[in-house]
Amino acid sequence: MQDELMFLWLLLPVAFLIGWYIGNSSKIKSKVSKNISLEYFKGLNFVLNEQPDKAIEVFIKMVEVDNDTVDTHLALGNLFRRRGEVDRAIRIHQNLIARTTLSETERAHALLELGMDYMRSGLLDRAEKLFLELLDIGFYLKEAHFNLLEIYQQEKDWENAIVIAKKYETISKVSLSSTIAQFFCELADDELRKGQVKKAKEKIQNAIDSNSKCARASILQAKIYQLSGETKLAIKCYKRLESQDSDYITEIISPLFDCYMILGDINSFIDYLKKLSNSHKNTNIIIALAELIAEYKGEDIAANFIFEKLENKPSVLGIDKLIEYVLNKSEGSTHDYLKIIKKLMSKLIEKKPTYKCNNCGFDAKILHWQCPGCKHWESIRPIFGVISE
Repeated sequence: MQDELMFLWLLLPVAFLIGWYIGNSSKIKSKVSKNISLEYFKGLNFVLNEQPDKAIEVFIKMVEVDNDTVDTHLALGNLFRRRGEVDRAIRIHQNLIARTTLSETERAHALLELGMDYMRSGLLDRAEKLFLELLDIGFYLKEAHFNLLEIYQQEKDWENAIVIAKKYETISKVSLSSTIAQFFCELADDELRKGQVKKAKEKIQNAIDSNSKCARASILQAKIYQLSGETKLAIKCYKRLESQDSDYITEIISPLFDCYMILGDINSFIDYLKKLSNSHKNTNIIIALAELIAEYKGEDIAANFIFEKLENKPSVLGIDKLIEYVLNKSEGSTHDYLKIIKKLMSKLIEKKPTYKCNNCGFDAKILHWQCPGCKHWESIRPIFGVISE
């Protein structure tokens, strides 16, 4: 109902344009002024009575496509697309483009609108051709580049996305360095999946050159060094994340552990986690450190460590881990009670998302560098808090 009312409000300017055209067109005045005026008021009556479909049909029949009515048809097509009636929008814009009497600017505007129609309907190849044509003729460059960038991201054509993004930066004066870095990271990921470590290393360097603060680039670069056997360089890259974006420290705990295990220096890893736990109130760091303490010094010491940390930073994950250690030492009815509580805590943790998009609120259990909901890059972050951690 709300969309319908909004559509009616958008339709009023179209009715006004048609009314103005009727009042100022000598051609209409000389021919069928009386009949068209009646039709116009009939269409306007449909608008006021919240019957947009009937109103649109009346207006389309009234207005011939000529140089005086191009804006009206563009407005109608735009309204159809916003309403979700893309097929009707496409017909109107195709009809406009077929007119040989259109000016260059009018034809370019129709090409832009038709390209957006095709995008809305999922015909990305057709939309791409129209936007590229706009680049060739030099019209609506900012809009054409923006839409091409959307298309190439949907198609995962990262090479073309990088080219267009850089051109869009020049035209719009808007920095896309962080987004371009993500495109290079996507290319690096592709190369790693194909086993092309050398090529992946080149793409990651491109990402870092684009955005030296890119956390994902540091993680991937570290991963590449791990695969190449350069463990100390991998550790250096992982640790760089702390100064770049400490929210993502959780992502490097496990691979860092693997690196220190390879070097046979687990004590250095424990010291680093202690440093992190003192400077960052991140429960995942505390859990990782507790597990190492439990393995090397015993669960009693690990339980005491978590208990001390929970006093300053209470969290569901921390309590769950504490119950686990206490449960292993308990007996009788205490053991049974703790077992039930542990089961409930585990279910609570299982249902809670681990990540959340700061832009659209999309919840996720795994990290996405591009939000599946709103398509923003680097907007999904780990969730921190008593319940979430």
